[in-house]
Amino acid sequence: MNSSVARLPTPGGSGSVSGAPHLPKGFTDTFTSRYIDTGDLRQHVVTGGEGPPLLLVHGWPQTWYAWRMLMPALARDFSVVAVDQRGIGLSGKPQDGYDTGTLANDLVALMDALGHQRFALYGTDVGMPIAYALAADHPDRVDRLVVSEAPLPGISPSPPLFLPPLLNERLWHLAFNQLPKVNEQLVTGREEIFFGAEFDASAGTKKLPADAVRYYIETLAADPDHLRGSFEFYRAIPATSAQNEQRKTRRLTLPVLAIGGAESSGEGVGNTMKLAADDVQTLVIPGCGHWVAEQAPEELLAVLTAFLAPYREST
Repeated sequence: MNSSVARLPTPGGSGSVSGAPHLPKGFTDTFTSRYIDTGDLRQHVVTGGEGPPLLLVHGWPQTWYAWRMLMPALARDFSVVAVDQRGIGLSGKPQDGYDTGTLANDLVALMDALGHQRFALYGTDVGMPIAYALAADHPDRVDRLVVSEAPLPGISPSPPLFLPPLLNERLWHLAFNQLPKVNEQLVTGREEIFFGAEFDASAGTKKLPADAVRYYIETLAADPDHLRGSFEFYRAIPATSAQNEQRKTRRLTLPVLAIGGAESSGEGVGNTMKLAADDVQTLVIPGCGHWVAEQAPEELLAVLTAFLAPYREST
């Protein structure tokens, strides 16, 4: 492990394990927050457990906290690493570097610093294109890939400008979030309205607990850099799309599990991954919306355990 890790302060307060509300019983006995300095970026990760490494990459507008309900069970079989992406939570928020190639390189540097040469990887929502980029750009690092609930810019067909009302309610942010400045101006001071509507519209019939939504929103409203960081992935979509045009010429050969919520992306995730990978298993979780790790943790844990079993047993 990089010796510089020991000299960094211990993360505390809101955003860290010690400051996160309503964690599963015993969570803090297994998991701790830490900073990892990988050179040009200080990253916040939550680590714990024993076994082969499993890297979890959250979605928008969430943090590592999205995985909290799965992490204790996963830690019985894996060394779990749940990261705050560049621009999010307690990780650094530089002005640039939000294309998926750079975001993937961040995670490779993180796993290097933690001493993990090869690992399993799960990315959801914006974490899905980041995880895809990591697997495509660094095929020697990823053993098995799990993805859920996102398109791949430059690979998936772009949605049309005019959509049915329910679908428009869920997807209109894809264009809004890419705006260079006016989105921040409109959302500042109205974070509860904007992000509350986003969580609600994408949840389907099973809404997230109000206290979890409030925690995410309070993090985003904490200072202007948090809000800016939440939009930067979307502003870099043109660069990511251009990168994916090249990546799709190098099809993934590793095993991939593609997951969709029945009340959200459904079969779309599997269909997307089949455009880029040869060995794709698919799953649609009934009664689940977009927030799969929080809406269907037991169902998700069961399928993850089965899919990752060959990786766990081989290492």
